[in-house]
Amino acid sequence: MRNYFTFNGKDCRDFGVYISGQGTFSAPSRGYDFIQVPGRNGDLIGNERRLENLELTYPAFVYVDYKTSMRGLRSFLLSQIGYKRLIDTYHPDEYRLACFVGPLETETMNNNKAGNFDLVFMCKPQRYLLSGDEVQTFTAADTIRNPTLFDARPLIRVYGNGTLGLGDEYITIANSPYDYIDIDCDLMDAFRGATNCNQYVTVSGNDFPVIPPDETGISLSGITRADITPRWWQV
Repeated sequence: MRNYFTFNGKDCRDFGVYISGQGTFSAPSRGYDFIQVPGRNGDLIGNERRLENLELTYPAFVYVDYKTSMRGLRSFLLSQIGYKRLIDTYHPDEYRLACFVGPLETETMNNNKAGNFDLVFMCKPQRYLLSGDEVQTFTAADTIRNPTLFDARPLIRVYGNGTLGLGDEYITIANSPYDYIDIDCDLMDAFRGATNCNQYVTVSGNDFPVIPPDETGISLSGITRADITPRWWQV
């Protein structure tokens, strides 16, 4: 089997390109702050929660119609701005958020009819599970199970006014004129389409709720329905 990837929905095979995946199994580093204290042995650890971005390199090759294939590939990759979804056949159940950073330098062969090259992407540290994009709907008290070892920051569509509980954390919707409000716990933002709705939302803690590993209780008071896209991820 020849392996391949899709980037922002575009299949690299459309350009006759296939990949090797030695670098796809790498993990990011954690951004520790080590603090030296005079007279004390060893360092203290400051902010240990942040994971660093990861550079992902695909050794790639094209065997057919090299000139046309490379022209199309270059144009596509360099036209993509910002983070886009990247998924490959080495990890078909997960995806990364990545941007193409290049450069794109090729080594040709067979009288310029084929070539080898590296495709370099800068990726966010998370490997998002495709299962985490599946919406889970709650209309009564229940539980939700996080299958990973990392806190997930969900996207939640909340219907009605009232309080939604996720474990010990709560989201309260008050005086909303809308049938539902979307709450993005990663962006820490509440909205209805293009309309900002943060004025209708309060959270119980200093941060928007997360879904920790294992099972978390869900409760609804006044809220008629909650659609939770959990966004499970691992490294």
